[in-house]
Amino acid sequence: MTVIQKTKEDPIIKAPFVQEMMEATTNMWRNGWDERNGGNVSYLLKEEEIQPYLDKNQILRTIALDFPVVELANQYFIVTGSGKYFKNVIKSPNDCLGILCVTEDGNSVDLLWGLEGDAKPTSELPSHFMSHISRLKQDPNHRVIMHTHTTNVIAMTFTHELNAKSFTKTLWKMCTECIVVFPEGVAILPWMVPGTDLIGTQTAAEMAEHRLVIWPHHGIFGAGESIDDAFGLIETAEKAAQVYMLVNSHQSGMQQAITDQELIDLANAFGVIPNPSYI
Repeated sequence: MTVIQKTKEDPIIKAPFVQEMMEATTNMWRNGWDERNGGNVSYLLKEEEIQPYLDKNQILRTIALDFPVVELANQYFIVTGSGKYFKNVIKSPNDCLGILCVTEDGNSVDLLWGLEGDAKPTSELPSHFMSHISRLKQDPNHRVIMHTHTTNVIAMTFTHELNAKSFTKTLWKMCTECIVVFPEGVAILPWMVPGTDLIGTQTAAEMAEHRLVIWPHHGIFGAGESIDDAFGLIETAEKAAQVYMLVNSHQSGMQQAITDQELIDLANAFGVIPNPSYI
């Protein structure tokens, strides 16, 4: 009888930040948000978090960037890989994920772990890094950028006016918690080819005032101080979009909704300030 030797598990897979990425990507896939190789996540790590698991001086390879990000010099990130399926992250994290350190000059990243077989970081890395830079200026506790193909938000971009104010108001009025979770509202870009510096620049510009940016007919970009924060933000908007789509598919249509005054009452009750240009 042939005995199959079980490969020893890489200790870093037990690291909390790797486990979080494995869980989040699995949940995103199970929710139907990330078909095939759709979606990407980047998570800003602190040096003390990776120190027990990695030697920062042991560089596997250096990957050039097409855009400089000197603002992120010497910062560490765990990111999803280009062309990787979210459904496979949980069983092959070392293949689907990678830990990067931005070089001193910001022109490349050093791969410290993962992305085996010469795999590359997500093709949306420009958009992620630009959005990280933008959000860190607003929130020093910012850590996560999450891009996903939320089904109902995409559907809503086909049936709803693509105006940030009206789109936000509709989401706010679908679920009571929406104005509390994202009082600044959502931003909406015009349709653009994904993976380009242009869409990254435009997304980052909107991230200066919003944590949710919708790419029509494609998906959503969300920012947060943790994996749970970013996931929950997107999840809330997606639930509201689902309610909207369900209501609008009903023969009688919408008969009532949360009023503007009720939105103001909610904001006051939970101590948040809704975007004054949206309310």
